[in-house]
Amino acid sequence: MCNGDFSEMIHMAYVTPTAEETAPTVLIVDNNPMSLMRLQEVFKIREFNVEVCEDGDKAVDEYIRLDPELVVIALDLPSLDGHIAALEMREHGGESRIVFIASRRLAQLAEDASHSAGAVAWLEKPISSAVIEERWEQILGPIPDAPGLEDLDQLYPEDRIKPQADEGILHLPPLPGMPAIPLPGVIIDPLLGLPGATLVAEKVKKPKRRIFKLLLFTVVVGAGALAYAVTTGVALPFGL
Repeated sequence: MCNGDFSEMIHMAYVTPTAEETAPTVLIVDNNPMSLMRLQEVFKIREFNVEVCEDGDKAVDEYIRLDPELVVIALDLPSLDGHIAALEMREHGGESRIVFIASRRLAQLAEDASHSAGAVAWLEKPISSAVIEERWEQILGPIPDAPGLEDLDQLYPEDRIKPQADEGILHLPPLPGMPAIPLPGVIIDPLLGLPGATLVAEKVKKPKRRIFKLLLFTVVVGAGALAYAVTTGVALPFGL
């Protein structure tokens, strides 16, 4: 929407009743209930479609969704201050005019934010119809550049860091003397690689070899005794 079309639409909304589909939209962003109520009344008199938001971060989403002709935004907002939110809006694009509203104690901050975000004006709270009327021509004027966009990454870096891609399952090294932990779906012999498995097997086999040797020794001794008895004629004690 070009500047001329917007100015003509706002003038028409101010002097004549307009249909909701053709009326300009103002997005009012403030977390002060009294200020919100006052601003809604001011812009309804001017036949604006009024949308309100109380959170800086959500206000950026609403700006993208609504593409309003005018944004009236406070500086002290939860989750995301008005200055950064306005820069996010300007970065997204569009031709919305931005007006900051602030208390007197934040006057210097409002001046700096207006220059940084390219706002058309800033207004001191409380806002009245007379204040809007007095600054209306300035609000309808050219939209300044937003030099703060160049420093947006430094002003608000934490939400602009891209998360690293997931690299999958983290493989842990096995503990000393323990087998590696298998991946899901892989089946291994529970005794494979365990210390002492070979030793247990040897202990099971050794008794069999000792029994066999004992039997062989008994057979040999018995055969020798029998041969001696036969040759000498000595009777054996076990009756052979």
